[in-house]
Amino acid sequence: MSGHSKWNNIKHKKEKTDAAKAGIFTKIGKEIAVAVRAGGGDPNSNSKLRELIAKAKANNVPNDNIDRAIKKSLDKDGAVYAEMTYAGYGPGGVAVIVEAATDSKNRTAGDVRHFFSKYGGNLGAMGCVSYLFSEKGVILVEDEDSEIEEDKLMEDALEAGATDFESSEGLYEIYTEPDDVYAISEALTAKGYPISSAERAKVPSTYVALESQDDIDNMQNLLDKLDDNDDITNVYHNWES
Repeated sequence: MSGHSKWNNIKHKKEKTDAAKAGIFTKIGKEIAVAVRAGGGDPNSNSKLRELIAKAKANNVPNDNIDRAIKKSLDKDGAVYAEMTYAGYGPGGVAVIVEAATDSKNRTAGDVRHFFSKYGGNLGAMGCVSYLFSEKGVILVEDEDSEIEEDKLMEDALEAGATDFESSEGLYEIYTEPDDVYAISEALTAKGYPISSAERAKVPSTYVALESQDDIDNMQNLLDKLDDNDDITNVYHNWES
């Protein structure tokens, strides 16, 4: 690809400031809490927890933070989080899927509904935009110093089991089957590639370009508000910005 990163348009991410990193740690911690409550604190017998630990490490969450999140989740007096998914349309018909881990369904649902309404969108029925997305694994490799040989990375990624490969201005996007993403990420890490993130994701099949500046501003504000909310763990959309 040229000109822009498709994945950066699909999955809204902020600059890697300390505050943003702390937010990522908090969100993954809540996902870990849900997994531990459902299947226990041993990753050897809890596949969901094992996957989230791999996700946390791929997103540079320190081991101490991971261990604390697991221990905290085993505390019977601790907060109990439920996983929720919301779907709707942003301004200009942009499809949006919001995933959350919350200890108050009413609070989170109210917040999400408010954000959509305020910025020119509307929530729809559960699954109303699911047909526009498919689940894939996505691995990001950043090459800020132009030290990576693109053809070699692509060869190594495909050899490890990747299904697709795209590049844009020093950012490489590697697509995999959902269940293979962490194994392939580990294989590329072992070869010395700098993995920025690795995770399961919902990737759109079609994209919406916004022409109106009002729609563009509202869409960006909607994504910012969703991203800043600690209950919300993931946001996917098909805005081609």
